[in-house]
Amino acid sequence: MALSMYSYISKTWQSDNWKNVIKARMIEWRDDNSIVRLAKPTRLDRAREIGYKAKQGFTVVRVRVSRGGSDKLRPNSGRRPKRMGVYGYSPSKGYRWIAEEKAARKFPNLEVLGSYYVGEDGLYKYYEIILVDPNHPVIKADKDLKWLQNSSNHRRVFRGLTSAGKKARGLSKSRGLKYTINHKNSKKQKERELKKRHEANKYYRLQNYKIPGK
Repeated sequence: MALSMYSYISKTWQSDNWKNVIKARMIEWRDDNSIVRLAKPTRLDRAREIGYKAKQGFTVVRVRVSRGGSDKLRPNSGRRPKRMGVYGYSPSKGYRWIAEEKAARKFPNLEVLGSYYVGEDGLYKYYEIILVDPNHPVIKADKDLKWLQNSSNHRRVFRGLTSAGKKARGLSKSRGLKYTINHKNSKKQKERELKKRHEANKYYRLQNYKIPGK
């Protein structure tokens, strides 16, 4: 069976030669602004998976996000070094979600369709964001993008409705791995079947209350 063009693009992206090309490009990217508008996607296969089309209404931007955790000011009052709380603060969001929000703030009239990773160095991570203009006539006429006209999808990136947002919220699909949303649901279902409810559940206590001596 013949492979598609996008499968060959994906293999090229994973090759060692292409990694050397990206490293050379990231030297140039570091001198650019944190948000750069592009003429076309760097990874066409990933852009197509998200829903990118080479038509009017689509915009591709590359966003740079700083790596590393956050620091806090050292407190004035006395504490043990362990409780100073100065080091080790990481953002509760993923880098990709942060990059999507930066792009959405830069282009407030566009909606974030999705994003993908393109590279990293010692200081930054780089992502490409696919943006769509929901009010463009070409986008309005596209049956695959009519859902963007719904008001419930307005400013979707800030409500955690993109792929990166759902992943950070624990809503991405999994195979029932431990500490994931599917594992939690299956565990709760087993507890319901075995009637193992929390002792603080008033309704359960009343339903299972037995009068002494009967």
